[in-house]
Amino acid sequence: MSDHVPPASDRVIIFDTTLRDGEQSPGCSMNTAEKLEVAAALVDLGVDVIEAGFPIASPGDFEAVQAIAREFGDRGPTICGLARCRDEDIDRAGAALADARNRRIHVFLATSSIHREFKLKMDKPEIIRRAIEGVTRARRFVEDVEFSPEDAARTELDFLTEVVEKAIDAGATTVNIPDTVGYATPAQYFQVISHLKKHVRNIDRAIISTHCHNDLGLAVANSLAGVEAGARQIECTINGLGERAGNAALEEIVMALRTRGDFYKVTTGINTRRLCAISRMLSNITGMLVQRNKAIVGQNAFAHEAGIHQHGMLQERSTYEIMRPEDVGYSGTSLVLGKHSGRHAFRDRCAQLGFELTDKQLEQAYQDFTALCDKKKNVYDADLVAIVENRSADAPDRWKLVSFHTSAGTGAIPTATIQLQEEGQPVICDAATGDGPVDAVFHALERLTGISARLQNYQVRSLTVGKEAQGEVLVEIVYNNQVFHGRAASTDIIEASAHSYLKALNKAALGQAGQPKLHAQHAGS
Repeated sequence: MSDHVPPASDRVIIFDTTLRDGEQSPGCSMNTAEKLEVAAALVDLGVDVIEAGFPIASPGDFEAVQAIAREFGDRGPTICGLARCRDEDIDRAGAALADARNRRIHVFLATSSIHREFKLKMDKPEIIRRAIEGVTRARRFVEDVEFSPEDAARTELDFLTEVVEKAIDAGATTVNIPDTVGYATPAQYFQVISHLKKHVRNIDRAIISTHCHNDLGLAVANSLAGVEAGARQIECTINGLGERAGNAALEEIVMALRTRGDFYKVTTGINTRRLCAISRMLSNITGMLVQRNKAIVGQNAFAHEAGIHQHGMLQERSTYEIMRPEDVGYSGTSLVLGKHSGRHAFRDRCAQLGFELTDKQLEQAYQDFTALCDKKKNVYDADLVAIVENRSADAPDRWKLVSFHTSAGTGAIPTATIQLQEEGQPVICDAATGDGPVDAVFHALERLTGISARLQNYQVRSLTVGKEAQGEVLVEIVYNNQVFHGRAASTDIIEASAHSYLKALNKAALGQAGQPKLHAQHAGS
């Protein structure tokens, strides 16, 4: 991408809310260490604003926002905390962001008739008063204040105009126009933004932002319509993560603006080559798999199977590809390395895939790579990605798998024998039965760790092609009303299942789930 930074009116601010709105997806809570890992990746990606959380929601949210503000608040992006138009919310957000130089408080208050009548039970004058008070109080802590009239897309235009105007007068520097329930259509949303541009007398003193949910599958389209109408900030999440059907997907927004720069005539500061890497990272942390045909970052995003497409691609890539895979950091199934490849070639290919490894990480991953080469002839990019991510995705484990043995068959009782070891402790061994070898492995692991969990999700998928392909296993367990994820890959599905379940049990033992959330009015915009 060009190093040239165009005038502000031609640059779209990318406001990432993965750590706030995205984390509200059921089962997607992250602990502080995981949030810091995602925040670091967002900094590398080049987002302009990181909405780090909702500090009043829980002690865990406050801790995470504070940690992100301290770690990244002076490194480029603005760190943002969400607050309702309540004194205690705003004060809590101000305290969480106190150590950041680049900081923003995002206050919100619902404005639509249905929210006024049934949720807030406030009339229009009260809504305006509370909005003004909220923005004014936030300005005591920060100069950069964003105001969101929640459910703006269903708010009467004349009242929305009045609220936005008063919020700007009170000191809001950004006004966000949320389609909170994903009800808008592109033409309608364009009309809303255009109306505000035309009728809010002080609109030149603030940036208009979009925040669109995907209930009708229109979040990206609505956001782009907002840009056409003059919005210059887009609120979005990695992989479109978010409540219900999710939010506008950052990767789709950014690549639409880049690929169709001839039409939108705007740019972003996003390093698009990091898109696939951060998509994989978030999927690993949250356990939310990306669908194969997902635009930009899906496994099939650059696959061409139809004969006529393949013929055209061989003649000229642009016949059926409007983007280059390398521009988004896409890793396909190209054969890249074999058992005789050295460390230098291995490091070089990992770097091309977007991984920066320390000497220790390189050596560990290389050992895994050589072990994999003994099991299968062809090693693909997706195999390398799995090797590196298996090594880097999780915190140190309490228990490590020493060995396992399973037996099963027609007329036999499936049985698993497992050996585990804690650091500095002798190896422990136990066996269990189940309704299949995988079930028996899980029961044996629970007996050894003393953790009895409920398996909520178990998925297996092939990482590449052929009979010798690695299978990736994702498990999701519930323990003490908290959700924990594990992921592992191997050419042996039983082995991958054992490692993934043990990773989830290790997380449960360390209590790594996020704190309980305040869900009442948590959705914000």
